[in-house]
Amino acid sequence: MQEHVLTPIRDPSEARFEESLRPRSLAEYIGQEKVTANLGVFITAARSRSESLDHVLLFGPPGLGKTTLAHIIAAEMGVDLQVTSGPVLERAGDLAAILTNLQPHGVLFVDEIHRLAPTVAEILYPALEEFTLDLVVGQGPAARTMRLPLPPFTLVGATTRAGLLPPPLRDRFGIVHRLDFYSGDALTSIVRRSAGLLAIRLEDEAASEIAKRARGTPRVANRLLRRVRDFAHAREEAVVSLATAHYGLERLEVDSVGLDDLDRRLLVTAIEHYGGGPVGLKALAASLGEDEGTLEDIYEPYLLQLGFLQRTPRGRVVTVRARRHLGYPAVDGEQKGLFPGEGS
Repeated sequence: MQEHVLTPIRDPSEARFEESLRPRSLAEYIGQEKVTANLGVFITAARSRSESLDHVLLFGPPGLGKTTLAHIIAAEMGVDLQVTSGPVLERAGDLAAILTNLQPHGVLFVDEIHRLAPTVAEILYPALEEFTLDLVVGQGPAARTMRLPLPPFTLVGATTRAGLLPPPLRDRFGIVHRLDFYSGDALTSIVRRSAGLLAIRLEDEAASEIAKRARGTPRVANRLLRRVRDFAHAREEAVVSLATAHYGLERLEVDSVGLDDLDRRLLVTAIEHYGGGPVGLKALAASLGEDEGTLEDIYEPYLLQLGFLQRTPRGRVVTVRARRHLGYPAVDGEQKGLFPGEGS
């Protein structure tokens, strides 16, 4: 259960819940101040010139608000939004059908854009640069190319793996922003806002505690808020107290810095089986019985952010900070600063 609670991946069963909490404008959006400030300038400039916004690439770990920003961009521009994802666009015709139905200055949001098929990406290049669509009609010797004009539009691409984007595609984005993990203060504000929208009465200390354990991720913070509310109801509390927040989060096996069972198993395995590292990702994944991509995309970013794990040319290394958090005693060399994280 705890792995589901802390995963930053979108759960389809929570779609209606997430939609009810989604900010509708840049003014309502909490956190990512540099990103929203710059987007506000670019949107205002595009609207004043009656132009479509330049193409936007948003990248960073899952659950940080890339989809929400795509909705906000369309709303702030006052245009329609079409939503799809890279894996869904299996054939060039799938993308062509969407592009030809876009309204002038409309926004097309492609989630997981790094997973676009190469044949689909190829027809996207002229569409982004020249607003034209090159289609091949017929087969064999009778085949010919047809060029269709497209209305000006904005592509908003989202990805957790920006390094996997083909360079020709990445180069066609005029606006590129990385979304980082949220600060504790920003997450506390998000928890309070969500509590107000859900009519949950919440002590300020409880909001801060939920934020502290939410892995720097709004999606996780909102999910923990709902689960803590359930524990408060079970205890017949009208207001979610700090004590109940502590109780619920401990029951969910979410520790004081937001680690769950798999985080701890990853660190413990690296320490006890591989001496704290360096250890390769493939070896760690095999030892844990997990997918390499899951570890690299979902779990590693937060451990790196905490300073509990380091990537080196030889593999992953558990830091002194992680050892201390897990209650491991000092090891030879720690006091001499031979292990990463010493003194931090």
